[in-house]
Amino acid sequence: MSTKTTVRAAASQDLAAIFNLVQQLAHFEKAPEQVTSNIEAYHTAFDQRIFNALVAIKESKIVGTAIYTLTWSTWKGRMLYLEDLIVEESARNQGIGQLLFDAFIKEAKELKCALAKWQVLDWNEGAIKFYERNGATIEKEWWNGKITF
Repeated sequence: MSTKTTVRAAASQDLAAIFNLVQQLAHFEKAPEQVTSNIEAYHTAFDQRIFNALVAIKESKIVGTAIYTLTWSTWKGRMLYLEDLIVEESARNQGIGQLLFDAFIKEAKELKCALAKWQVLDWNEGAIKFYERNGATIEKEWWNGKITF
């Protein structure tokens, strides 16, 4: 990395940048119309501690985020769920994703979680390889279920 990148816990004033990164991710995943949340909902949920986030800052700008929630595995116990790991396209391949992922794993260990879990799209080979390099098991036998309201 040419200039230093720092990672810290997100604050309320970071939510606009985080929401912008989420919208960028939706475009990358070719589903921008599926983002139906808004910045007000982010502020409410963040203030209620429904989710937490880490931000990566380079040259005074937020260029990445890891958004996560503390949850429960009935089989394993306390679990940290990584909802999104996003690095701005212009900042990719600079080690920023690794910094965010390492900070997320550190948070899971500090919270004494039994595991960390996330989803990755089957066509996102770069992300799959990234997670596998970090020792992750990519489960292929579980199917996702959801109901959208």
